[in-house]
Amino acid sequence: MTQNTNLEQLSAAGVSVWLDDLSRTRIESGNLKELIDTKSVVGVTTNPSIFQAALSAGTAYDEQVNQLAAQGADVDTVIRTVTTDDVRNACDVFAPVYQATAGVDGRVSIEVDPRIAHDTDKTVAQAIELWKIVDRPNLLIKIPATEAGIPAIAKVIGEGISVNVTLIFSVERYEAVMNAYLEGLEAAAAAGHDLDSIHSVASFFVSRVDTEVDKRLDAIGTPEATELKGKAALANARLAYSAYQQVFEVGARFQSMLDQGARPQRPLWASTGVKDPSLPDTLYVTELVAPNTVNTMPEKTMDAVADHGEITGDTVTGTGPDSQAVFDRLAALGIDLTDVFLVLENEGVEKFESAWGELLDATRGQLDAATS
Repeated sequence: MTQNTNLEQLSAAGVSVWLDDLSRTRIESGNLKELIDTKSVVGVTTNPSIFQAALSAGTAYDEQVNQLAAQGADVDTVIRTVTTDDVRNACDVFAPVYQATAGVDGRVSIEVDPRIAHDTDKTVAQAIELWKIVDRPNLLIKIPATEAGIPAIAKVIGEGISVNVTLIFSVERYEAVMNAYLEGLEAAAAAGHDLDSIHSVASFFVSRVDTEVDKRLDAIGTPEATELKGKAALANARLAYSAYQQVFEVGARFQSMLDQGARPQRPLWASTGVKDPSLPDTLYVTELVAPNTVNTMPEKTMDAVADHGEITGDTVTGTGPDSQAVFDRLAALGIDLTDVFLVLENEGVEKFESAWGELLDATRGQLDAATS
C-alpha cells in the first residue's frame, strides 16, 4: 500500500503520527493496520472518553460482557478486562513498528482511572497493575500531570515502566514533568533497570488553550484582543518545545544518562482537533512540526492533513521569542494565564471523570441486561 504524501512528509520532518482513538471494531476490521500502511500511523492514544464511545457503540463487546457477567464480574472488572484486552491487541498490531523503530514508536497508551488523579499512591499502584495486565513492552501508562501525578510519574518510571504523561497545559507544569522523568530514570538506574527500555512522552494539550483564552479575549472585545485570538495555543506549545530542548538537547543532567541508554521524553501534541471553525482545520499539526515530537490526532484531523495539510518543514524551532511576545501581549491585556492553565487542568480531569462515569453506567446497563 502507498502512504499518504502529506502524512509521510510530516513523519519525515520528525513528527510521529499517532491516532487519538481506539476500538475493538477498528482492531478486528483491519482498519488500524490499514492506517499504519496508508496514513503513516505509528501509535495510538486512548482516554476514558474514547473507551466510553467505543463500548457504547455497536455490539462488538456484547459477547465478552455476557461471558464476564456469567462469571459474576463487577462493573470495574468488566471495564478493566475489555479495555486492557483492546490495548494489548493494539500493541500486537503495532509490534512490527515497535521493532522497526527500536522501541521509539509502535506505542499504545492506556490511562489510569481518572477518579484517582489526585491520589499519588493509588495512581502508582494502578499503573503497575495495568502494566502487568497488558504485559506488552510497547505499552505506555497514561498518568495525568496533576500535583499528585508528578511524584507518581517519577515512581512509576523508577519501576522501569514507560509513561505517557497527560493533561499538561503550562510550560511550568511541563518542566515539573520533565524533572519527574529524570528523577524516575535516576531511580530506575539505581534499581538496575535497563534505561533503554523506558520510554516516555509528555502530552501537551493544545486546542483547549485557545478555547479558554479566546473566550476571555472575546470578553475584552478590543481590536488588539481580537488580533490575538487563535495564537495562544501555538505560542504555548512552542515555548514548551524550547523547554524540551533545554532539558534534553543541552541539559547536563540528561546528557549524563545518555551512555546508560536513556531516551529523551518526547513532547506529544494532544488535543489537536481545531474547535474554532474560523481557524484552519490543520492548524495544530502544520504549525507544530518539529523533530522528535509526536502529534496524536483524531481521525477527522488526520484526514484533513492527508487531504490538504501543507507540510513546510520545522515550524517550531527558533520561535521562542515570538511566542513569548504573544504571552506578553496577553498579559498586558489582563489575561491571567496561570488561571487559564488551572481552569483547563481541573476541567480536563473533570471531563475524564465524567466520561468514566458514563462508561460505568453504560457497562452496568449491559451487565444488568446480561443477567436479567
